[in-house]
Amino acid sequence: MLKKKKIELIIGSNNPGKLKEIKDLLPRNIAINTPKNLKIKSPKEIGKTFAENSLIKAKYFSKKTGKLCIADDSGLEIYKLNKAPGIYSSRWAGKNNDFNLAIEKIYKKLSKLDPNWINKKIYARFVCALTIYWPTGKVKKATGKVEGEIAKSKKGSYGFGYDPIFIPLGKKLTYGQMKPAVKYKIDHRMAAFKKIKKFF
Repeated sequence: MLKKKKIELIIGSNNPGKLKEIKDLLPRNIAINTPKNLKIKSPKEIGKTFAENSLIKAKYFSKKTGKLCIADDSGLEIYKLNKAPGIYSSRWAGKNNDFNLAIEKIYKKLSKLDPNWINKKIYARFVCALTIYWPTGKVKKATGKVEGEIAKSKKGSYGFGYDPIFIPLGKKLTYGQMKPAVKYKIDHRMAAFKKIKKFF
């Protein structure tokens, strides 16, 4: 059996949660670098969509390092809040990346909009845009989406970000209550990765 060629790649993120999840998705024949290891700061995300921001990061880190790069831009869209926080999902957590603060902000906005929201189903979805960028300028993109609803309180300690308040449709547990091996099979990042994994 032929041994798979070792591929060197940089994951275009300084977010520890994203780094871990993308690392876990990638095949074992990949040598992984991170911006933190190479002391590279993240670029400004000036895109208007997840796909645009994902491309900005993938291109930026690839050009900085001369390496193949995979970058993710993802977030939570709550329909009742006009799809907020959306592309600003990370920014709602502030400079200290405090997602307890971001979750509190969501609950406050829902309460202001509808004091009775807690007795209703609040539909939402997670979106992930993945981009692979080669040093030659070749680009491949994919988007994954998972529909669900917002939990009435935080549940679970797995995952990161908004995972403790998102319940995928047809499930009773939040992402935060699911062990990583279970979550990875059904989440938005895996849905996007399935579309581009053949390029590895």
